[in-house]
Amino acid sequence: MKIGFVGLGNVGSKLAGSLLRNGYEVMVRDLNTDVVADFVARGASSANSPKQLAQQSDIIITCLPSPAACSAVMEGSSAEEGVIAGLSKGKIWLEMSTTDESEIRRIGALVMAAGAEPVDCPVSGGCHRADTGNISIFAGCTRPAFERALPVLTTLGRRVLHTGGLGTASKLKVVTNYLATAHLVALSEALTACKVMDLDMNVSYEAIKASSGTSFVHETESQVILNGSREINFTVDLVLKDVGLFNTLTERAGMKLDLAPLLVDIFSQAQDEFGPREKSPNIIRRYEEPMGVKVVGHGFPADIMDEEPEEAGHELMVLGRQDG
Repeated sequence: MKIGFVGLGNVGSKLAGSLLRNGYEVMVRDLNTDVVADFVARGASSANSPKQLAQQSDIIITCLPSPAACSAVMEGSSAEEGVIAGLSKGKIWLEMSTTDESEIRRIGALVMAAGAEPVDCPVSGGCHRADTGNISIFAGCTRPAFERALPVLTTLGRRVLHTGGLGTASKLKVVTNYLATAHLVALSEALTACKVMDLDMNVSYEAIKASSGTSFVHETESQVILNGSREINFTVDLVLKDVGLFNTLTERAGMKLDLAPLLVDIFSQAQDEFGPREKSPNIIRRYEEPMGVKVVGHGFPADIMDEEPEEAGHELMVLGRQDG
């Protein structure tokens, strides 16, 4: 089986690396020629266009920074033909970006018209877990398409959940990213409050971790906040995209929320003040700087590391599901 991979950014490069590490034949495509050259040196081949990559691959994976970028790669442009032009019967498209469910369904219809199977399968758990093959994956598609893709998905991730039809995975992904963002902002406020109240930051970290106030975000991102590196390979503009997608979804559903619009405002202001490529944990600057403090501890790691060994993935089974 040959896999084509488009998008070798922070997450995509790690997912594509897992495929190479596990013996798959991989063809890559990215605008960054240095990254492509690195993958070729590690055993991958490179494609001259998205169409060529699709023609020469059984499974095509896209992992791109925005819905617009994904649509451009799939549909092509005046400069080059896209992935859809190279699809044919029996191929599978795995969209692993965090994207808009309405756009995934629109592009999915074009993929099906070409005879291929679309799957939206965003990942969750951070770059450190993408690097070790221990990330979680949601997959929205038909059950037959899911079963065909499952061997590849369980190479890329440890926990794979079939969420239902096309678009369901993208909806759930923005829900989980919204929750992580809410936790990050709350932790930024809480950790700054601990610093201002003259509490020991190492003790504060452990107190939160041992309490009902802990979360995955605290046990990972709080560590790089307290190190001072604030490095998680995720930036303010990407957070704003994700919370914006969640806010749009809920508005379409007729909901009037309190927190989601506030988070959009917080990260819009952060993008204007700190820049779109500021590291997302540095949202804490919003609370540190007015108080004239720097929230750091002692002995925390500069990068989040996955301490779990790489293991073969498996499908998560859901008791009591009623969606067929």
